[in-house]
Amino acid sequence: MGMAEKAAFLNGIEKRMAAVLTAEARDQALKTVSDALEEYDMVRTVAYSSESDDLLETYLDALRIEGRSEKTIERYRYIISRMMKDVSVQTRQLTVFHIRNYLAKEKARGISDSTLEGHRQVLTAYFNWLQRETLIERNPTANLGAIKRQKKQKTIYSPVEIEKLNNACGSLRDRAIIAFLRSTGCRISEMTGLNRGSVDMQKGECTVLGKGNKERTVYLDPVACMVLEEYLKSRKDDIPAMFIGKRGERLLPDGVRTMLKVLAKKAGLTNVHPHKFRRTLATNLIRHGMQLQEVANILGHDKLDTTMQYVVMNQEDLKNAYRRFYV
Repeated sequence: MGMAEKAAFLNGIEKRMAAVLTAEARDQALKTVSDALEEYDMVRTVAYSSESDDLLETYLDALRIEGRSEKTIERYRYIISRMMKDVSVQTRQLTVFHIRNYLAKEKARGISDSTLEGHRQVLTAYFNWLQRETLIERNPTANLGAIKRQKKQKTIYSPVEIEKLNNACGSLRDRAIIAFLRSTGCRISEMTGLNRGSVDMQKGECTVLGKGNKERTVYLDPVACMVLEEYLKSRKDDIPAMFIGKRGERLLPDGVRTMLKVLAKKAGLTNVHPHKFRRTLATNLIRHGMQLQEVANILGHDKLDTTMQYVVMNQEDLKNAYRRFYV
């Protein structure tokens, strides 16, 4: 232990004991503590402060340069800063025990294993980057294993469920949204960010802006084109947005989620959400013989592993695929 660290520590202890112990008792206690500390090493640490720790902002700037969306960056900021504030230790002094204790507290608080694994992945990406950039000597997540999650059976919309949603629609706009999501498998943010000028009804295709500001082409089937054309003809405004709300402004993702909740209740359905349309399209395309790479391109996935998570194959699908292989 360095003399400066020891002196600072004992001085702090003495000040705390001054209000509760006599001078004689205080001197005896300090001598006992001093003798005990001779067997230990001491390093002065500084509590975490988001203002004094600039490593997170450096990392987030790097993500921006890589083209990550602001939504993703804000998610990373929230997860990392929340953990750092909880452990109250500077980044360079953080250990795997801090992170494990934090995740254990989050689990005890009722956070699902799936969400915890997502947080672990974000923290691992952060500290891996810091180590690659030589901003930290030791990576506290190097031995932080993946959190096992219970695999839930994923489902897709059946043709009957799609028809029930259509029947529950009270407007052409709602029908157009269902048709668009069903046909394109777009992310909800891609749909709400779409403008009329990006849609070519003659070709049955449109250009959307996906994650990382990457443009891609998605396709509309004849039924979707028909419904969208009817919806656009019914509008009397000159707003460029493809889909608008009741007040005449661009429709936002929360508005779509609310609309689907209302339709689900009217249709007597459960587990209705925008992302399920992507899973439904991916599964149906695979069932009809499209290659996995082609499906990945339509969904805007960079990795085939991601696309595989969207494909729902039941036992009948597997049996039919097996029979085709040997026929």
